Amino acid sequence: MKKIDIFNHIWPKPFFDALIAHVGQMTDITMRSGAVPMMTNLDRRFEVMDMFGEDYVQVLSLASPPLEKIAGPEKALELSRIGSDSMAELCQKYPDRFPAFIGSAPMNNPESLVAECRRVIEELGAVGVQIFTNVSGKPLDLPEFEPFFEYMASTGKPVWLHPARGENFPDYLTEKRSEYEIWWTFGWPYETSAAMARLVFSGIFDKYPGLKIITHHAGGMVPFFEGRVGPGWDQMGKRTTDRDLSAVLKALKRPHLEYFKDFYADTASFGSRKAIEHAIEFFGEDHVLFASDAPFDPEGGPMYIRETIRILDSLDVSEATRRKLYQDNAVRLLGLSI
Repeated sequence: MKKIDIFNHIWPKPFFDALIAHVGQMTDITMRSGAVPMMTNLDRRFEVMDMFGEDYVQVLSLASPPLEKIAGPEKALELSRIGSDSMAELCQKYPDRFPAFIGSAPMNNPESLVAECRRVIEELGAVGVQIFTNVSGKPLDLPEFEPFFEYMASTGKPVWLHPARGENFPDYLTEKRSEYEIWWTFGWPYETSAAMARLVFSGIFDKYPGLKIITHHAGGMVPFFEGRVGPGWDQMGKRTTDRDLSAVLKALKRPHLEYFKDFYADTASFGSRKAIEHAIEFFGEDHVLFASDAPFDPEGGPMYIRETIRILDSLDVSEATRRKLYQDNAVRLLGLSI
């Protein structure tokens, strides 16, 4: 049985060189990523992967930050192409290590967005495309992003949804920045959940029923707040006096909670057994996939992989279910050949 890690991150050398040339001095989350050897050093990545045996393989994706945060439309497209091309090359060179990669989408370049997604999927063989929970502060349900979702639904390939928020998003209106990295610890799960809600209530899944979205970090807050998401939102509009929201739920073809359960989730939960258990309970065993979020742990790579495997191996589930989490769901959803 393979252990297919569907959400971990890398900066291949051609992309890393282009990124450094563009941004100059590394700062904030960019500097943090660049300081982790496994991100940019392939020998170190292989060393870490070898700790978990030959059955452990990785589906590659670029790491934060979103390209639209650091580059204009043309440069974002250029960096996106370099990233996808270099990951495709790694997959071709090391197929036993990297069975697939996830393309990047230049979301701030609407003229080239769909064409680039088509290129990475239909020409390079990407198993899907990664986007972030907002595009330079814009929500994903805006009309300008609809062609992207329409195309992805038509391919049957999943969208990987990665949270994006920085310290410039304050936790209190009287402040100018988020303190103590609350923007990451609590902000990222909120970002994921808010993006999921915007997509559900905008009706995009009714419009494009083939759309598949994989949420990072075990589905954000949604599994933990099933009561608020379900019965709580059954009362949408009762708490709002200046707008009539009663038509939102009526416009959906199904109960809103069903759409939330249609999302997929990964197991990247930083060693939280309960988070993984909640994700399986909420999304179902067919909609949860093994992922580690390597290499962003205190050990620079092995810890989150080791702890996630330890949890999955100790879950009180059947071997058939465990096989789904590690391998079968990824094979089916991504179209992999093992």
